[in-house]
Amino acid sequence: MAQKPATLKDVAAFANVSRATAARALNSYGYVGDETAQRVQEAAEKLGYRGNRLAQALRNGQLPIIGCILGDIQNPFFARIAHDIEALARQSRYNLIIGSSEEQLEQEVSLLASLQSLSIRGFIVAPTSDENNIHLKRLIEENVPLVLIDRVVQGIDCDSVVVDNEGGARKAIEYLIAMGHRRIGLLQDDTRIFTSRARLSGYQSALVAAGIDPDDRMISVSQSTVEHAIDATIRLFSQKSPPTALFTVDSLMTQGALLAFRSMGISIPHDVSLIGFDDFNLATFTDPQITVVAQPVSEIGLAAARLLFERLSGHNRQTRQIRFETKLLVRGSVSRRQDV
Repeated sequence: MAQKPATLKDVAAFANVSRATAARALNSYGYVGDETAQRVQEAAEKLGYRGNRLAQALRNGQLPIIGCILGDIQNPFFARIAHDIEALARQSRYNLIIGSSEEQLEQEVSLLASLQSLSIRGFIVAPTSDENNIHLKRLIEENVPLVLIDRVVQGIDCDSVVVDNEGGARKAIEYLIAMGHRRIGLLQDDTRIFTSRARLSGYQSALVAAGIDPDDRMISVSQSTVEHAIDATIRLFSQKSPPTALFTVDSLMTQGALLAFRSMGISIPHDVSLIGFDDFNLATFTDPQITVVAQPVSEIGLAAARLLFERLSGHNRQTRQIRFETKLLVRGSVSRRQDV
């Protein structure tokens, strides 16, 4: 039968001290005489007690752990980024703790506070908002290495890795316009999120450059989930004069739009053309295949991890802002309008 692991009670009894004294000695808080502290430490060694030594190492920042707080880990984009960061962390002999803010500022703040209590060495964060960033500024003030990923925040001087969101959206809308579309719908999420705001700007600037007045009736706002995107798409295409084309700002919304079109009997690309921001596995398994604005997702997480590990290695260089370009992958979900 396997021997039970030693407990704090066992250590205290072996050292002939109270559990409170044993806890103070093992966790280095409060006062414990040198002789007593040594006796407790020797008892812990002999009994193989490890629990509190692990907690102490966490509090003292002695364990190689980094924290990563992303938007929604169910989003394939963030899931791939988490995978790549973890792989590079493992190569660098670091462990990774991942949290999902689910695009809620309060949850992001709470997760960051919880991880800070463990004296995590550094953080990679996809911030939900730039309206309230006190928690991020505090990290900078405390000299905790921080890399922002996918989004940037005004007034935060730290390393960052993003893509050209505005330019990517502009490419998509320009292509739709070149294919004869003028009533172009947009399915987007909350504009407090940096990427959503940038993609909205690209959408609007492309319309204006082509002499098309942006129309709020062509825009439907949804949470970034498949279920909410289905409802938002149905609302948008239930209008008397619906869009002839739709641009969605992430892959979950693209999937929601596809399901909504199926439920409404709308055919792609015969009835409506579709472009999504973010490539995803199912985009090439549908018929037709979906035209997308692709991000170099395989490079984003690795770039952020490298920046963080450089900081953890003591590099005091100037902050770096890496911005990747996007690519429009033309497939079969866009048709040319013949009536315009």
